[in-house]
Amino acid sequence: MLLLLVFGIPAPPPASAQVALGSQVTLGSPSDPPRVALGGGAFDVLPDQKKPGAGPAGLALSEYRFGDVLWIVAPFIGVMGTGKGAFYGYGGFGFDINFADSWVVTPSAAVGYFAHGSGIDLGAHTEFRTGAELDYRFDNLVRLGLGFYHMSNAGIGKKNPGAELATLVLTVPLR
Repeated sequence: MLLLLVFGIPAPPPASAQVALGSQVTLGSPSDPPRVALGGGAFDVLPDQKKPGAGPAGLALSEYRFGDVLWIVAPFIGVMGTGKGAFYGYGGFGFDINFADSWVVTPSAAVGYFAHGSGIDLGAHTEFRTGAELDYRFDNLVRLGLGFYHMSNAGIGKKNPGAELATLVLTVPLR
């Protein structure tokens, strides 16, 4: 820092001034309202072909996101289905990390009931999902983003092959 001052080189602003936590519309403004998310993508995008039923399948999902009701933590509930007949009903928590004015990363974790249909058997009906979504937030608070998640039973089943899913998600605020 001393060298920066001696040579007159301006120091960049601290990173904390460029990042905000929680679903803020802009830095210092109120939180986003509750939202509905609709998405599609692929389930088991990194398959282990040695496992029965493994292989990519289309997926559709819908979530209700409550907004920041627990400080910066936002609960959600959702359902997902795949083209191979799998079903996942879940609930969890996420939080927004805002970059600049329009970019939002939302890490999240969920737990729920999973039925595998004719796709990969994840080893238990109780499955956990962790991952993150990267969204662009438009001025009207609509978000468009990409998500990547891992699902597994965290070792509570006799087998635990896990699966990854990739999504394209449109999130619309409820006013």
